[in-house]
Amino acid sequence: MTGPHILLIVSGGIAAYKSLELVRLLKRDGISVRAVLTKAGAEFVTPLSLGALTEDHVYSDMFDLKDEREIGHIQLSRQADLVVVCPASADILAKMAAGMADDLATTILLATDKPVFVVPAMNVRMWEHAATQRNIRQLTSDGIIVMEPDEGDMACGEWGKGRLPEPEVIAGEIRRLLSRGEGSAIPVPPQRLLPAANGPLSGMHILVTAGPTHEPIDPVRYIANRSSGRQGFAIARAAADAGARVTLVSGPVDQPTPRGVTRIDVQTAREMLSAVESALPADAAIMVAAVADWRVEQEAGQKLKKDGSGAPAPLPLTENPDILATLAISVQRPKLLVGFAAETEHVIEHAKVKLARKGCDMIVANDVSAGVMGGATNRVHLVSAQGVESWDEASKDVVAARLIARIATQLQDNA
Repeated sequence: MTGPHILLIVSGGIAAYKSLELVRLLKRDGISVRAVLTKAGAEFVTPLSLGALTEDHVYSDMFDLKDEREIGHIQLSRQADLVVVCPASADILAKMAAGMADDLATTILLATDKPVFVVPAMNVRMWEHAATQRNIRQLTSDGIIVMEPDEGDMACGEWGKGRLPEPEVIAGEIRRLLSRGEGSAIPVPPQRLLPAANGPLSGMHILVTAGPTHEPIDPVRYIANRSSGRQGFAIARAAADAGARVTLVSGPVDQPTPRGVTRIDVQTAREMLSAVESALPADAAIMVAAVADWRVEQEAGQKLKKDGSGAPAPLPLTENPDILATLAISVQRPKLLVGFAAETEHVIEHAKVKLARKGCDMIVANDVSAGVMGGATNRVHLVSAQGVESWDEASKDVVAARLIARIATQLQDNA
């Protein structure tokens, strides 16, 4: 098998069906997946469906003579770069915390020498139960990486925390963990993962903007762009993982708030500028948001109507404030100011002009003419006074991790 390799353990619960979409997303990113299905998990998904998506044999029986002779549970536990339990039921979490090994999945988890990432999913009362919370604390102290479940409606009709996060979010976390190994496909073992208090950005404040702005025309229409906010949110998450105190100023997007990040939601460019200035001082500001260049001079109080003449409604435009340029001349200018340039042609040339005109330290430029906005991957060029550095196309999480590593190094060098 080539590329990074995941061993995916699917335990019981209605959320198990989402593991099929997770496999599809990981395979799309070139990540090999081998699956282990628990007895309870097989009540919700079949070995046939998992095997069709992984293009590999699905393992489930500890005492299958053929499987044990050909590969064995010890080899299954050692051949992966990362072991993922998704969904992780309350039952398997309890067994892991107690060190039990009474089936193939728990035996693998006890025998593995690789990082383990669990994604819990269960009823809200089960999640909040003192026993489950005690097990979570035990697992994290043992070095297990635990993803916090989402909050929302559940299949049982109740509402609260315990929902499995969406597969795209889980896949993003997996890509981020795999990228931790200094560009290698091998992730850093969990006992070596830096806790936030000791990260390279520990004690620093990082300010990030993300998403579009919506500039109202009338009560029902606005000027906007196609920015999804994914790259900015990935950068905020990577900065928090590196130990920073992160303030994320976001335009209107449908993205979950990264753990440990303070989020401020805004609508317009003027609101974003106000929020950014209020968040200062900061050690670094990374302006990822695709801010609308113009707004209408006067928002209509009522919905604009056609008048039958065929003539378009008059919409006098005025320029929005330039947030990046404003920060560059602020008395509270961050030590490191990073801008983004989304271009459709002459990407590097336009970025060089923007670098000089805006007065920032670095421009991250990308070509958005081919569906980057809203997509899962990005290919960027880092433009600075030192020259241009072009990165290969990668997931937005990988781009974020590399950029934050570069920013951390530069801040430490300038300290």
